Amino acid sequence: MALLRVLSASIEITAAYLMVRFGRVDQAMRINGLLGMVGPSVLVLVSVLGLAGLSAQLPWTRLGIIACGVALILLGVR
Repeated sequence: MALLRVLSASIEITAAYLMVRFGRVDQAMRINGLLGMVGPSVLVLVSVLGLAGLSAQLPWTRLGIIACGVALILLGVR
């Protein structure tokens, strides 16, 4: 999970560098659009990994509630 977060952070930092490097608003908007796809993907992957790790420790009802919470977050940022 931590490795995915580090990868996501490095993508964000690289995107910020590219935005500064290009120095144009239209290019920054394109890069920002790509980041908009990366963020939710990382959220889903990290949540799935976390739920898989917790599946042996938590009852199914709590796992379902957590999964619904993740789905609501994704619907909210759409």
